[in-house]
Order: sequence, then C-alpha cells, then structure tokens
Amino acid sequence: MEQKIITAKKNYRQLDEWLLGTKHPLLVCDPASIRFQPTFYTHIHTIHDLDWAEFRDFQPNPSYESVEKGVKLFREEKCDAILAVGGGSAIDVAKCIKLFARMEPGVCYLDQEIVPNDIPFLVMPTTAGTGSESTRYAVIYKDGVKQSVTHESAIPGTVLFDPDCLRSLPAYQKKATMMDALSHALESFWSVNSTEESKAYSREAIREILTHAGGYLLGRDECSEAMLRAANTAGKAINITQTTAGHAMCYKVTTLFGIAHGHATALCNRVLFPWMITNADKCTDPRGSIYLQKTLKEIAEAMDCDSALAAANLYQELFDSLELEIPEATEEQFELLKTSVNAERLKNHPIRLTDEDIDQLYHMILKTKA
Repeated sequence: MEQKIITAKKNYRQLDEWLLGTKHPLLVCDPASIRFQPTFYTHIHTIHDLDWAEFRDFQPNPSYESVEKGVKLFREEKCDAILAVGGGSAIDVAKCIKLFARMEPGVCYLDQEIVPNDIPFLVMPTTAGTGSESTRYAVIYKDGVKQSVTHESAIPGTVLFDPDCLRSLPAYQKKATMMDALSHALESFWSVNSTEESKAYSREAIREILTHAGGYLLGRDECSEAMLRAANTAGKAINITQTTAGHAMCYKVTTLFGIAHGHATALCNRVLFPWMITNADKCTDPRGSIYLQKTLKEIAEAMDCDSALAAANLYQELFDSLELEIPEATEEQFELLKTSVNAERLKNHPIRLTDEDIDQLYHMILKTKA
C-alpha cells in the first residue's frame, strides 16, 4: 500500500481528516520532542470528541520492557489508532506497539510470529534524517542486546510533515541528520541489493537534499519541508536495499567519540566514496564492475557532476562546509574499530573490504592522535 503524505497546512486540516472515525488514539511521543511542538499538541487536544491516551515512558535506544508497557496501555485503554511524534526512538516504539498489539500477551513478543494488522498508524517525524517513518525496521533492546524487528506492517500508512518541528533543532543536529539522509541515499544507490525502484528513490533524495541544504540550514520553511520529504524518500530506498559499509563502519565511531549518527556516517562515506571509485575493479556485486562504474556515474549525474570523482569531491566539499569535527583516535581505538564493523551491513557493500582495507580506511576517516 502506498504511504500517504500529508502536511500541516491550513491548521492541520489533513490530520483532522485522518482522525475522523477514531475515538481513542494513542499518542507515542518522547517528552523532549513534544514540548517543542506546542502548536501541534494544543491542536490535537482541541478536537473535543477524541479521548487521547499518551505513552512517553521510554528512552533513546528503547527497551523491550518499555514497548511492553506501551502495548499494555494500548490494550487497557482500548485505543483504536496510533500517532507517533518524534525521532527514531519514538517511531520505533510506536512501530513495535502496533506490531505487538494484536499478538499473544504473556509470551515474549519477539518469540512470536508477527501477524499483520490494520491499526491506523500515523507518524510525524521531528527530524529530517532517519527516514524511519518509511521503513519496515525497528530497533529495541532486550537485556541490553539489540533486537531488530522487521515487518511490512510496521510501515506507517500516513506521514505528517510539519516544518515547524525542525525549528527548534540545534544546528549540529540539523547538519548530522541531513548527512544521515544523504548517506542513506548514496549507500542505497550503490548497494548490491539496489533495484531500479530504489535507485529512483535515491536519485530523487540526493537531488532534493543538495538543492535545499542551504535553505534548510537557514531555517526556511519550504526547504525544511523539502528536507523532510527527501529523508522520507531516502528511507524508502534503504527499505528496499538496506545500508552498506558507511553504516557498517560508523556505529562504533558514534559511541566511541560521542558524536551523532549522521555525523559518523558522513565521516565514513566521505572516504569510502572516492575509495570505491579507485577500487571498482574489485567489485563483488554479481552485476559486475562495469555495472558498479555505471552506478557511480549515475550518482554523479544525480549530484549534477560530470564524473564520479567530481561527485566524491563535491561530497567532501559539503562535509567541509558543515565544519563537522574529525575526531582523533589512538592506535588502540583504531584496533577496536577494526573489529567492531557490522558484518550484516558490510555484506551489502559492492566491494569486499578486507581487514587491512578497513584498518586503512579508518586511518583515513579519523585523525591519528599523536
């Protein structure tokens, strides 16, 4: 089913239309995000025939136990729709509540087969980056271990774009989330799992991000809405292909140096992009090295460049213009990074990376501490 996109225009008229027929919706929101959306929050509570339940009892990197509480609230309150407001954590929690709401209570939901349901589900993302609102993936943690929950039924049927959501974002978060969306589009484009459909999404997202980056960072509403759409479109691309080496190598960079996820993906991809161009002959994509070279050329065209190398240089120029920090690492940290790469994401990359390659790339991605 095609995901419906609505906007906040005309005082949330399209949201009001979506809410018709519901009586007791569940609002899933993290306290940090919702307090910056006073216009939205006030509006939904002026719809007098709706009895809202609210679930906020979760943290970043949400736990399975939090999701259980959300499912219990949904059932006890006899809710008939779910509306999620926030970033990736709020959306992941809401996805899992939707998926688990019709499953057997008292048995670990992660051990059960997911049964699709038609609970109305709307998401309003408060960052333009993750694209989580357009993917079938959710991540939660049980006993400290990451659990990936995946099902097509997790994809929200409707997404609400409200540029006001981005007004309160710090400049650093704007930059990092924008680069996360661009990483999604690029990595999906060159993934071994790419299709003509995923490439079309990637191409559209790349063009929109580069066209509107400047205005978005300056806070222009039309550019902010365009960035929300671009992140959503990039999410549709990775929903088909998943991410590749840029994400596989960035996770430990994020935790080790305390930087944002999108910042870490940009650090990695600014080095991986030109490295791939010079190593395209080592392609492991079944479609071959000529196909990979053609794909890199297509990326260049999407970036309005006349060659893949020019596109890689443009990516580096964009990174430099954002003035994002390049952390310094000790040799001990480089060794830790080399052994921390996400193998599942690495399988999607079109060039096989040896341990030596990974070590060399990390030394190019980060500065070496004297």
